[in-house]
Amino acid sequence: MQKKDYSKTYEVIWADMDPNRHMRHSVYNDYAAQTRIAMFQSFGLPIKDIAEMNLGPILFREETKFFKEIGLSEQITVTCKVLTMRKDGSRWSFLHEIFKQNGDQAAQIIVDGAWLNLKQRKLGKPPDKLLDVVMQFPRTESFEWQNQ
Repeated sequence: MQKKDYSKTYEVIWADMDPNRHMRHSVYNDYAAQTRIAMFQSFGLPIKDIAEMNLGPILFREETKFFKEIGLSEQITVTCKVLTMRKDGSRWSFLHEIFKQNGDQAAQIIVDGAWLNLKQRKLGKPPDKLLDVVMQFPRTESFEWQNQ
């Protein structure tokens, strides 16, 4: 059964800050990546198990839109949903939204990626165990299947 939402909450730490006293631009993407990995874990498939399948996620594109500053020690919530995916699960896009504690949206991140076969160093298709997990992930309202 497909879940409706997935999110994870973090506290922004000193190492996340830039000289302007707000969160560094690259940290937004780091929290999005951590949330994706946590979602796999939450659905019963830790990244170490994916690595044992000789697969690894790779990104082709990351697009980040910034809306609000995030400061030191703020609580942020990062959501993760599938935006598009091929039916075989070989390619995908995730949408992340980052919200401040007061509910304001601070950023939106879209990542496009695929699975890399770690032995062959070529793009690969996920085995059924991985595909079964990904099919349970929450999807955006505008979710679309990608063409092959």
